[in-house]
Amino acid sequence: MSAQPLRITVVYNNVPHAPGLATAWGFAAFIETGTDVVLFDTGGDGPTLLANLARLELEPQQVTAVILSHAHADHTGGLDGFLTRNHDVTVYLPQSFPPAFVHEVERHGARVAPVSGPRCLVADLHTTGILGNGIDEQALIIDTASGLVVITGCAHPGIVEIARAARAYLDKDIYLLMGGFHLAGRSMEQNRATVAALRDLGVRKVAPSHCTGDAATVLFREAWGSDFVESGCGAVINVP
Repeated sequence: MSAQPLRITVVYNNVPHAPGLATAWGFAAFIETGTDVVLFDTGGDGPTLLANLARLELEPQQVTAVILSHAHADHTGGLDGFLTRNHDVTVYLPQSFPPAFVHEVERHGARVAPVSGPRCLVADLHTTGILGNGIDEQALIIDTASGLVVITGCAHPGIVEIARAARAYLDKDIYLLMGGFHLAGRSMEQNRATVAALRDLGVRKVAPSHCTGDAATVLFREAWGSDFVESGCGAVINVP
């Protein structure tokens, strides 16, 4: 567990936040731990990702690892463009990714590290391992002095299931749960049950975006109040 502050900048999102940035369907977060810089997901296209990084004055060359949550294009589409700027990275991805995708990453000169079960990736950054019975997906867990920070791509396995897995893996409370919660299109009753389950798990702060959906986001904002964290494109989240 690191005592250094954590800084997360949302660099690709369909949910707007900071002016002057391009929004598009997808998600990516630039994560600075004090000792490591990693990119979680890469959004849907390289030009938008790289333009937002430049606008935010974040350097692709600082990144040493890229973590891909799952194989959908709105989370992996920016990788090719990113690797043209920095190929000296390790790309952590679920082992079920297509061989052609892996080959293309290696063609750029990047290293590929397939993920199956939960484990430490770098320093205080861990993966939940592959979760779900349909779409394979991993979430990122960051062990901080304030508690666990859990970042999801789309939460296809279920946001409650991901939170439970992260909490059980390190046996610590979740300080912040953020990313795509995949609740758009669900009923209000289902979304209220999800909110209640996450409250019962003791999640202290939430920062839903991307595929969470407007209706579910309103419920999270109401339930968490001042502990609801804005996390659209360009949002900067500091964790003490």
